[in-house]
Amino acid sequence: MSQNAQNGFTVAIDGPAAAGKGTISRAVAAHFGFAHLDTGLLYRAVGRRVLGGLDPVTAAQSLDPADLVAPDSLRTAQIAEAASRVAVIPEVRAALVDFQRAFARRLGGAVLDGRDIGTVICPAADVKLFVTASPEVRAARRLKELCDNGFETDFATVLADVRARDARDGGRATAPMVPAEDALMLDTSMMAVDEAVAAAIAAVAARRAS
Repeated sequence: MSQNAQNGFTVAIDGPAAAGKGTISRAVAAHFGFAHLDTGLLYRAVGRRVLGGLDPVTAAQSLDPADLVAPDSLRTAQIAEAASRVAVIPEVRAALVDFQRAFARRLGGAVLDGRDIGTVICPAADVKLFVTASPEVRAARRLKELCDNGFETDFATVLADVRARDARDGGRATAPMVPAEDALMLDTSMMAVDEAVAAAIAAVAARRAS
């Protein structure tokens, strides 16, 4: 029996920071009526707890759904940096795997976005997308997001952070950020948001119709 028959329909969307995977994931989930999980928030929540003084593994093992409330408060540059650092710790990742896999098995369908969904968390996902964009484009998007939220920084600093996070996420020994072999690559560098969303929805619709 296929995963689709057993567990609903799972969409795995991976990619680096500020490539647009969160926006695309939310739109795909809304379009098809699927539940959505931004798995990066799990690591951000752990990162925030670590900044508060907890050991990373303890922070991950004792993570509570209440820690994900008010997700906008988890989107600061400091928390993003902490999240990227704790995400390289194998024990932290292991503590969060079960939560993610249980979410993916929802009968009504689920969209999960992160960096290792299609390769580690849901290797049998019905649809796998890898959303990317150039570091410069992603840095510009991230800079605008930060400035819009009242944070003071500059393009060079954000670009350096983007490149450092890419190196950490792609080079870690456990669950590195790489496209799944059967993932559809979606480069949003020169795409408007509506175009990127439409391409993702079309890919999911085609798989559901097959």
